[in-house]
Amino acid sequence: MFEIRRYSEDYKNVWNEFVKHSKNGTFLFDRNYMDYHSDRFCDYSLLFYTENTLRALFPANVNGDTLYSHQGLTYGGLITDDNISAAETVTLFHELNDYLHTNSIKKVQYKCIPWIYHKHPAEEDLYAIFRECNAKLIARDISSTIVMSDKIKWHRDRKYGINKTANNGITVERSDDFPKFWDVLNNNLSNKYGVKPVHTIDEIELLKSRFPDNIILYVARKGDVVYGGTILYITDKVVHAQYISASPEGKHLRVIDAIYNIILNHDFLDYQYFDFGKSTEEHGNYLNESLIYQKEGFGGRGVCYDTYEWEL
Repeated sequence: MFEIRRYSEDYKNVWNEFVKHSKNGTFLFDRNYMDYHSDRFCDYSLLFYTENTLRALFPANVNGDTLYSHQGLTYGGLITDDNISAAETVTLFHELNDYLHTNSIKKVQYKCIPWIYHKHPAEEDLYAIFRECNAKLIARDISSTIVMSDKIKWHRDRKYGINKTANNGITVERSDDFPKFWDVLNNNLSNKYGVKPVHTIDEIELLKSRFPDNIILYVARKGDVVYGGTILYITDKVVHAQYISASPEGKHLRVIDAIYNIILNHDFLDYQYFDFGKSTEEHGNYLNESLIYQKEGFGGRGVCYDTYEWEL
C-alpha cells in the first residue's frame, strides 16, 4: 500500500512543506534544523507515499544495524497529516518492518512525540507499534508542563525571588546576546555536571538565524553583566525551555524566578502549554530531584517522553 522512499536533498522542500502542515510536526523536523549536525549522524529518514501522495515522514538515523528516531532530536516518531487513519498506520508499520528487514536493519528504537506538541491527536503510531511491532518501552523520561490557561499556584519562595531580583536593580529582557549567556551556561554545566551544552555557540546562533521567531533568548542583566537566562523553543502550541542557567551570583539573586515571571505571567499567555523539559537521565532511571523541584515550584507537572524498541 505504501511506497517507502529514503530521504535525500532532493526531497528537502517537499519534506519541509509537509512538516509545516502536519498534525504533529514542529520546526525541529524542518531540514534546516535537523541538518545542522548532519555530519554526526547517518541519516535514514523515510517518506511514505500512496499513489504519489506523501502521507507520512519518519525522521531517523542508522547506526550499525539499528534504526533510531533521529538521535539529534529530543523527540521523534511518525509525522502525519490529518487524514491518515489508525488502520493505515498499522499497515504502514507492517510495511516499514518489511522494508527495514530487507535493508538489513535488525532493531528499531522509536521516540514518540509527546502529546502536548500535537496540533490534533496523533497517537495512531503508539497503537500500531503495540499491535504490529510488539514494541517494548525501554525509556521513560519525565518533563514538567504548565497548562497556561489553568496554572497551578507557585511555591511561595518563587515570588520571593522575583522581588529579590528587582530590588538588586536587575532587569529581564529579550536579547540576542547569546555569547554572554553561553558563558554562563557553559560554566554552570561544566562546574555542576562536567558536561557541555548539546549545541555549540556557533550552532545555536546558526539555528537562531534560520528560525528567528522560534528560538528566543531571555536574560537577566545589570549593565553589561548577564546573571542568567533561558533559551525558548516556540512551536504552535508549546513554549519549551531548551536551556535554563544562572551564574553563582545569579542563583543567589534568584534571577530565574524573575525571568519566568515575565515568560509565564506576561509574554506567552496565548500558548496552550509551557514545557520545562526533562529532569531525568539514564533513560529515566535517575530523577534529578532538585531540578524537577524547581520546575514544580513554577507549577509544572508531569508529561512523559517515551522511547520504545522492537526487533525485526
